[in-house]
Amino acid sequence: MFDTVLVANRGEIAVRVIRTLRELGVRSVAVFSDADADARHVREADTAVRIGPAAASESYLSADRLLAAAARSGAQAVHPGYGFLAENAAFAQACADAGLAFIGPPPSAISLMGDKIRAKETVRAAGVPVVPGSSGSGLTDDQLAAAAREIGMPVLLKPSAGGGGKGMRLTRVESALADEIAAARREAQASFGDDTLLVERWIDRPRHIEIQVLADGHGNVIHLGERECSLQRRHQKVVEEAPSVFLDEATRASMGEAAVQAARSCGYRGAGTVEFIVPGTDPSSYFFMEMNTRLQVEHPVTELITGIDLVEWQLRVAAGEELPFTQKDITLTGHAIEARICAEDPSRGFLPSGGTVLSLHEPQGDGVRTDSGLAEGTEIGSLYDPMLSKVIAYGPDRATALRKLRAALADTVTLGVPTNAGFLRRLLAHPDVVTGDLDTGLVERDVDSLIPDGVPPEVYEAASAVRDFGLRRPAREDGGGWADPFDAPSGWRLGGTPAPVRHWLRVSGLDPVEHRTAVGSNAQVSERRVSVTVDGVVHTFRRAGSWLGRDGDSWNVLDHDPVEATLSGAARGGADTLAAPMPGTVTVVKVAVGDKVEAGQSLLVVEAMKMEHVISAPHAGTVTELDVRPGSTVAMDQVLAVVAPAEPVEPAAPAPGSPEAPAPATATATISAEEEK
Repeated sequence: MFDTVLVANRGEIAVRVIRTLRELGVRSVAVFSDADADARHVREADTAVRIGPAAASESYLSADRLLAAAARSGAQAVHPGYGFLAENAAFAQACADAGLAFIGPPPSAISLMGDKIRAKETVRAAGVPVVPGSSGSGLTDDQLAAAAREIGMPVLLKPSAGGGGKGMRLTRVESALADEIAAARREAQASFGDDTLLVERWIDRPRHIEIQVLADGHGNVIHLGERECSLQRRHQKVVEEAPSVFLDEATRASMGEAAVQAARSCGYRGAGTVEFIVPGTDPSSYFFMEMNTRLQVEHPVTELITGIDLVEWQLRVAAGEELPFTQKDITLTGHAIEARICAEDPSRGFLPSGGTVLSLHEPQGDGVRTDSGLAEGTEIGSLYDPMLSKVIAYGPDRATALRKLRAALADTVTLGVPTNAGFLRRLLAHPDVVTGDLDTGLVERDVDSLIPDGVPPEVYEAASAVRDFGLRRPAREDGGGWADPFDAPSGWRLGGTPAPVRHWLRVSGLDPVEHRTAVGSNAQVSERRVSVTVDGVVHTFRRAGSWLGRDGDSWNVLDHDPVEATLSGAARGGADTLAAPMPGTVTVVKVAVGDKVEAGQSLLVVEAMKMEHVISAPHAGTVTELDVRPGSTVAMDQVLAVVAPAEPVEPAAPAPGSPEAPAPATATATISAEEEK
């Protein structure tokens, strides 16, 4: 076993790898950019090395800086985690050239399976069924469009070099192909440095099932069962589980053998995943999609049902050890489900969010595991991937695992940064999820029903109670309270019940509301919690500053001046101003001041956390103001452009005597009362 391993990643996966290194007695070396100088993975490693400024291209994506850090720290091996350079064949080769063990497959396997076009051809030759699609690499936009028309709509555009749903575009109509191809190329270039695309037939209501494989350097390849990854949004997995309720033993064995053959076809070594698309009506009719030549985000569910630490066996295989178990030794026990916690705001269309983690609670124990890179005080920006942590639940059966995960998500608190935890809790209670009737389109079809309609009234009640708590603090320096009860903003009045106290409150992104409450009548407030009673029901929230959290949801409730409230409501009615929906970077500007635009026309593209958001014209008109250019960094709600509406066109007057012409008007005179006098 190695003495020292450098972890070439950040966030929750770096913390996860460091944990296994510690258990094995191996010295861990973390790397960090300037943005991560005080990050949790830096604190938990045995030592840490700065590798550059905040931009990933100058730090986590710089092979030269990572290799220099390995040399400075005396590392013998490099664990790439996932994302960044985990599937970069050139980096794996550079590690080998520097005398470092790359804890992953050989560069040749990464290169082969990283090219989805070559990968399909290779596994097809090994007898593995593949999805019908385009052939050949380096296709032009016109060739991709022609292939899509030949396959038949709908089709899926995919980056040849990518994974994780980045750059994937489902296109249902031919007229949208040009724009979708251009957008897919931009995302692929930004995420993987390669804009090569392929096109595949889209299978309606498919299930996404993947097989975990493990191979050593002695010719042994086994699989560790499957994971169901059908719950996705925008082609990104949000919930994964193992095993799948969709497969019977015969299909599981058949898909497992196909995955083993795919791994053998590229000379694989280490832990990897073979992904299949499966028609929802026939589990035995499955197609190879791609192979991920790295550890997967969802690897914990496999660890929990097999009892095998995949990171440990990545290390042991890289150190030259032989697998001590065969396929017949692998058993799947119980059920495990994982939910990905991301910095995004479901109430704002899942736009990336950010901020400072003010209060943090992550459940652990009793069948619940949280893999996280967070700590109180962590700053979440727009530079890196939005995934913050993963909550995993295990039970003897699927129903138990679901219950435990829902409860764990309700107990997950990340105040200061909006997340999708509450959305995930509601998703796991969806009737089709409970029964296991899944497909990759389920989330998108029912997304609106999984997002609360407005802010619950108890949130405003709790915010008012917190505000009252602050106002009722002693005003005198000796701590003796208010000298005159009429001075205390408590609603106190002589000889009667307290008058309701009025507050103007605003939840971020919404208009202010006026809330009246009877002070102290139904609330208990402390520095970390607040409980209020509404309609006979007690609601308890965690709190931090202006933030309130409950059941995985969180709200930032701010005091608001009544005058500002009126102005804010009026300003929101103006549709001419286009503002940034999220903090990020402007990547595309398609117009200039003075340009005429049509309603719905794409004007700009803002990118944050590897996600693009198109800013469109709200109406036909003229661009009168443009405050950004490509590369501009913008804050949420920052003004980007102004589009003045087009002047309404007056209808032409009908010719005199035509049927449309009005009857001649009778001449009249109006005399004012003053003139009459």
